[in-house]
Amino acid sequence: MKLMFVGALAALFFSTTFVLNRAISLDGGHWFWTAALRYAWMIGFLCAGYLISGKGRALIGVFHLFTRYWKFWCVTGSIGFGVFYAPLSFAASYAPGWMVATTWQTTILCTPLVLRAFGHRVPMRALALTGLIFCGVVLVNIEHARLTSTTEVLLAALPVLLAAFAYPLGNQMLWEARIGTHPRLPHIVDPALDDPFARVLLLSLGSVPFWLILGTITLPPPPPTDQIVTTAFVALFSGVIATSLFLYARHIATSPAELAAADCTQALEVVFSLAGEVWLLGGALPSIMGWAGLALTIIGLLAYLRAQR
Repeated sequence: MKLMFVGALAALFFSTTFVLNRAISLDGGHWFWTAALRYAWMIGFLCAGYLISGKGRALIGVFHLFTRYWKFWCVTGSIGFGVFYAPLSFAASYAPGWMVATTWQTTILCTPLVLRAFGHRVPMRALALTGLIFCGVVLVNIEHARLTSTTEVLLAALPVLLAAFAYPLGNQMLWEARIGTHPRLPHIVDPALDDPFARVLLLSLGSVPFWLILGTITLPPPPPTDQIVTTAFVALFSGVIATSLFLYARHIATSPAELAAADCTQALEVVFSLAGEVWLLGGALPSIMGWAGLALTIIGLLAYLRAQR
């Protein structure tokens, strides 16, 4: 119950990403700055938090841990934070937040694949239930195509599918390094990894090379002041609070089944995102097809969670 509560609370704060990213997009903000500024703010917030709380020595320990395993943190941070968030920010330019949030739930389909890739067994009956989730996501994207075009659906859905695979992959790499059971990953034993804020800071620092390379490739125009301020709120709510809560939920998991359960709590992002977009941005409610897609997605996620027990 503790794991489920923490995961649900993380989903609430995570949903701000989809709503605020859509708001930035509607105001004309470039998707690169939406993504990169979030992690710049996160690094600043986390470092400031350590210093304000009198944990300067702990912060030095985090940086020392980063330098000891910098290759691992750069790879894991680039995958788990960079390849995860850049596509989500890009997709916000082509679809409402709640549609992006629903498509994002395909991360539940990717999680078993990631677990199996790392040699963990996943109940087959649970895998069968992911078909419901997939059908729900398809219905939501069909509604999107009806309102816009197939091209815009692909520009929104395909990047989210990439993000849905990158996020559990990066998180699982961190989990494996902490447990120390994978032969190709370092076994990192350090008290800093018991602190969820330290884990977020380490991954954020590791993602910096990714943002520098991506910025060089895209060459976006300078961000407006409103975008800088809004990304600060996204960084605080979704990047610091939600990510720390979610990593804490995964940290207290002791088996692949509990890891999957923590991931499944993120289904609530769909509900929170829809409510936030309608309330804050004046978005339209889904049609019957959209509601059916949402229902299938959530039912599939809950059934998948039950099958893990």
